Amino acid sequence: MEVDYSTIKVIGFDADDTLWINETYFRDAEEEFATLLEGYETKNKIDQELFKMEIKNLELYGYGVKGFMLSMVEAAMELSNNKVSQKTISKILEIGKRMLSHPVELLAGVEEVLQTLQSKYRLIVLTKGDLLDQERKLERSGLSKYFHHVEVLSDKKEKNYSNLLEHLEIEVSEFLMIGNSLKSDVLPLVNIGAKAVHVPFHTTWQHEEVEKVDDKTEFQTIHSLAEIVPYL
Repeated sequence: MEVDYSTIKVIGFDADDTLWINETYFRDAEEEFATLLEGYETKNKIDQELFKMEIKNLELYGYGVKGFMLSMVEAAMELSNNKVSQKTISKILEIGKRMLSHPVELLAGVEEVLQTLQSKYRLIVLTKGDLLDQERKLERSGLSKYFHHVEVLSDKKEKNYSNLLEHLEIEVSEFLMIGNSLKSDVLPLVNIGAKAVHVPFHTTWQHEEVEKVDDKTEFQTIHSLAEIVPYL
């Protein structure tokens, strides 16, 4: 679908799995967690219970590694009927700490795209998750110099975006959002009248999956971030 970007002045980028790899490490952690708990349940059951615990805890902990760590601990206690050992709990915490300290791996072409766009557009980061962790990753990425503003949102719903654009004095018609999640980075923006580009990552968290999108919904899908440059 051909989309007109001629009015765009500000471009927002999601961070995790749009600028750098993230979900892959969560999947690896889930595998480790299942191995630690294999004496209590099947892998499929462990995966299901951990996901349910994450969703249950979102309102309390929000998104990010720290909430994931706490959900792993709580799920381990439930799956084991509170028989899980202190040693296993320690290993779960170590999984989380490794995730928090993992080097940032940029996705292909990210820095080149930002270098190209920064002279023509105001670039901002709009991500969700733990504030300290996201700030740390941005600093480690070496990309902070390209962005005029960084915002870590508690969630990415229409109201969150509308409030932020108003606060930053950005006209909806002049804003383009680029991200890997249809649910969080694309559909809410289209629904408020902004433009959005979907850059799918090969792995998507179950909570971010969208079953069906209306054929009349106007957004563009590209396979890598570099593909957006010719359109702008």
